[in-house]
Amino acid sequence: MEPKNRDFLIHLEAYLSKRDGVDKLLKISRYASKIIIASSVIPESLPLSRRLKSFESSVGVSRKAFRLGKFVQDLNALRSANISSKEELILSILAYGGEGLYYFVEQFVWLGKAGLIDKKNLSNLQKISAWCEFIGYIGSVSLKVKELKKISEDEACLVSTIEISIIRGIGYNEEEEKLRKLRMKKLMKRLSVIQDFADGLMALADIRDGKGLFSGPLLLSSAGLLSALISTHKNWISC
Repeated sequence: MEPKNRDFLIHLEAYLSKRDGVDKLLKISRYASKIIIASSVIPESLPLSRRLKSFESSVGVSRKAFRLGKFVQDLNALRSANISSKEELILSILAYGGEGLYYFVEQFVWLGKAGLIDKKNLSNLQKISAWCEFIGYIGSVSLKVKELKKISEDEACLVSTIEISIIRGIGYNEEEEKLRKLRMKKLMKRLSVIQDFADGLMALADIRDGKGLFSGPLLLSSAGLLSALISTHKNWISC
């Protein structure tokens, strides 16, 4: 039996009750503003351009407040990870450890930008944060690629089972439903890999202080918006 669709406003309430839900809406707002600024659609001489820059900066600081204590989530994810080999152990440490350290350091970056602690070490903290984030994405993408390979193998097995069932003239409704869910999982995992690549590109730009190839403001802003939209979609479905 198909589940009934949840009322939109109730679904929206559930989405906004999660800090990730609000955080991703702020992320969309921030990078949409950055795209407008980077594309020079609005001349810099206009007051609206200065307001957008102020808004973008303010939202960036506000988002960091939503990361308070979020590193605990990565600690728990590492503890509960289903690790079956030394390779998976190393990749899990890179993925969850890197992201966890990133969120931990970001707390101090936020305190520095909010003015509670001395800003003299802010630049070093931001560089450490960017490196941790980048390392985390290397581990995360590697793990997800392995998971995609396993999902593809399970998918091929189910397709083979359904084909045999058709030849034998027996029912295969249960296998067909499993295949549908597996393909949805595969799609979401692929989107997650794309998101990690987009976020990793921005982390790399932070490491290089916005210099070098693939560090253009418009490209990075577009990558940020793409990441935000994918996150929003995933969070909307999960809640």
